Amino acid sequence: MEVVLENIRKYFGDVKANDGISLVLDSGKIYGLLGENGAGKSTLMKVLSGYHPPDEGRIVLDSEPEAFSSPSDALAQGIGMIYQDPLDIPAMRVIDNYMLGWDRRVILDYARAEKELRQNAGRMGFQIEPDAFIDSLSLGERQQLEMLRLLALGAEVLILDEPTTGISAEQKESLFASLRRLVEEETKTVILVSHKLSDIQELCDHVFVLRRGKLIGSADIPCPTQQLVEMMFEELPPRRPRVSYVRDDRVLLQVEGVEVDDDRLQIGNVNLNIRAGEVFGFAGLEGSGQRLILQACAGLTPVSEGRIFFDQQDVTRWPYRKLLQAGVAYLPAGRLEEGLIAGLSLMEHIALTNPMPGFLVDWRHYAQETEVRIQRYQVIGQASSYIETLSGGNQQRSLFAMLRDDLKLLLMEHPTRGLDVRSADWIWQLLYQRVEAGTTVLFISADLDELVERSDRIVAFSGGSMSRVVQASETSADELGHLIGGE
Repeated sequence: MEVVLENIRKYFGDVKANDGISLVLDSGKIYGLLGENGAGKSTLMKVLSGYHPPDEGRIVLDSEPEAFSSPSDALAQGIGMIYQDPLDIPAMRVIDNYMLGWDRRVILDYARAEKELRQNAGRMGFQIEPDAFIDSLSLGERQQLEMLRLLALGAEVLILDEPTTGISAEQKESLFASLRRLVEEETKTVILVSHKLSDIQELCDHVFVLRRGKLIGSADIPCPTQQLVEMMFEELPPRRPRVSYVRDDRVLLQVEGVEVDDDRLQIGNVNLNIRAGEVFGFAGLEGSGQRLILQACAGLTPVSEGRIFFDQQDVTRWPYRKLLQAGVAYLPAGRLEEGLIAGLSLMEHIALTNPMPGFLVDWRHYAQETEVRIQRYQVIGQASSYIETLSGGNQQRSLFAMLRDDLKLLLMEHPTRGLDVRSADWIWQLLYQRVEAGTTVLFISADLDELVERSDRIVAFSGGSMSRVVQASETSADELGHLIGGE
């Protein structure tokens, strides 16, 4: 199927997300759509997949103009999209999610659906249990399920929006092998939306580069990395050297013999001493236990054994609200699921997280404060922008913008998830400013290079067990990989 986008324009208020973009996509190829956060990549693909109607321009499939009023309309014409956060229903089983839109009869044919799911999963090299519940799957497995569902519904053009964010190296390798198989054996068209140069170079045949809502250029892959960098950013600022702000051995957070249980994993005998002013990293595959410990330190998950001390106080049974008042904040990986509220503006989020005394809300104050934070955190959006209309990277920046200034401890899941290299470096410079001012940082990352580069010390989790603590300056990504593997 030949796909043509002609002069696509999409605006959100004064923000020009797409400003006259035209592309031609042939079948049997893997295309990359590259650009920094807020460049308009996801918006353009949401227009193609029927999620957003274009304000101007048109979509042409095999020389026939098409107008989509919904993603189901686009899928009926063979275009399916896998979003950064898969659109599944966690309370339902794998097989139930697979059958959404697949079988519309009153009495569903589960036996046929399960047989087809197993066959298609085997053909793609996926291992998915039909009776498992969605909330027991990793992000990579949820992406695999969504891909199988879209293919079963007839997708000829498959769009993947930042698919390697938050998945392991092994899951990425499996995903890329499956996409190559689709293109080579079934002549599907694949569009990879990404800000990661390495992913584009590894997988794609051709790349289009967006910057500030416009198409800057395109190139065949392989292509010199510097050429892509120049198209994405014009130029990158120089990297600043890493500086440690640990002044003494004063312990801010102490974890003594802590055990945490949930329905899928038990992790026990965790002992940690996090020093004031330290940047401490948690490594591990998704579901290895690091998130449970981080949430236990935030008062979001109960501790079954052991004790947690913060600033010399026993906070083992403290709820998150009380810890927040004491100077602890938690940033989750699930932006719209856990960190932000769809339907509220950025200004309303700032008002909720930075309350002022009094009965009435001073909206003039919050409008001014939001503008200050938009500038400080370089959010591409307005105070009145609904949070769900921002790109994933700008939602991540918004989470940082909502933090109060006087934090003692900041707990974070994947702080640079979905951010391009320039945005990630900018966020870390802001974090270092906080650390210099007295904030201790404890963070999870799937990026081993980020852990080594940004941390003072690191610990790895594997299958519910914690490794020894290692000095970041004395380890490597390769060694962390071995620790994650349980060695």
